Amino acid sequence: MAENKKSIYIEIDPELRDILIEEGAGDAYKCYTCGKCASICPWYQVGTYEFPVFRFSFETLMGIIASSEDKDKLTAEIDRIYRCVGCEACVEQCPLSVHTPNILRAARRLLVEASSYPETLKSIVQKIHNVGNPQGEPRERRGEWAKAAGVAIFDRSMELLYNPCCLPAYDSRARSVAQATAGLLKKAGIRFGVIGDSESCCGEAIRRVGAEKTYKQVAQANISAYQKAGVQRIVFSSPHCFTAFRQEYPELGGNFETMHITQLLAELMASGKIAAQRPFVKRVVYHDPCTLGRQNNIYDEPRAVLQNIPGLELFEVEEFSRSLSVCCGAGSGGLWMDWHKGERIVDVRLDQLLATGAEIIAVACPYCLQMFEETLKARNSDVLVMDITEILGQSVL
Repeated sequence: MAENKKSIYIEIDPELRDILIEEGAGDAYKCYTCGKCASICPWYQVGTYEFPVFRFSFETLMGIIASSEDKDKLTAEIDRIYRCVGCEACVEQCPLSVHTPNILRAARRLLVEASSYPETLKSIVQKIHNVGNPQGEPRERRGEWAKAAGVAIFDRSMELLYNPCCLPAYDSRARSVAQATAGLLKKAGIRFGVIGDSESCCGEAIRRVGAEKTYKQVAQANISAYQKAGVQRIVFSSPHCFTAFRQEYPELGGNFETMHITQLLAELMASGKIAAQRPFVKRVVYHDPCTLGRQNNIYDEPRAVLQNIPGLELFEVEEFSRSLSVCCGAGSGGLWMDWHKGERIVDVRLDQLLATGAEIIAVACPYCLQMFEETLKARNSDVLVMDITEILGQSVL
């Protein structure tokens, strides 16, 4: 087993240590090493590590918490701490509900405070701080897709606001997700708009990277922009943005009615406001995104949309579906990490999905879309990856 021996020593501010305990890092002590999380950890399934991520992380955190003020030093295994993708499969299995990803976020906060975390993630945090998106694109480009699609800036007379996520807003491939979503909302007769250039990245990913201060800056800026515009109801393409607004923004005073696009589409199809008419004759397997499924319990709505498209044959990954779905590897900063061949979670999940014989992998998350598509391209595979909105759009628009 290859070990990454890179270690650093960090002076721990007693105040920061106390904050970490308040945030739940002390839960590390609850772990009695039953091992239930071991086989479910996606890194364990990759097979390149003898132990799951949590063990190294717990040892590190317990060292921080137990240290006295005159011995506030720890050895942090950076590689280990930044392998966790926050999929929460371990949380599902833990008999004591120890929330390992939150504990890891506490460890990462220490590393960010010491500016001792992966350079690629430093770059992402800096771009979001400077221009409000991880791509480092100018703010004025955020609304280009909307202008091209004839989507207006939100005003108080509109029913809801659409938040596409940074990937559909800036990435040329993912942009079709935003375009398909806009087309479907128009087809249903919904009056909606976008915030435009004043909108920033939701900050969900960088919070899990450990950049708490930058997260709060962008989150508070978004809350202010949305409240100023009179936004009450928001629909999201990304489960990550959806989770930030639904579960975390209320802590900062951002209280909005939130829906993931698959929830809204399932409602619109059930009420007859959208009807899939043209057949989509393909074998399709649906991948449950971790953030949409385990973290928000949204499993049925995406399937309801797909099952109501004529001609579509829906497959499941029998042993690894719904709450047992394996992560694509993009969460908690994984989208930007460059793992070596043979050490990629995405390969494990793709093998499971491709074993169904499907022609199309259906996703409901821009992160999953990018991870799968790039990996399939590297494999020279003919299998396509499509967002649910893109699939439904081909049947409706």
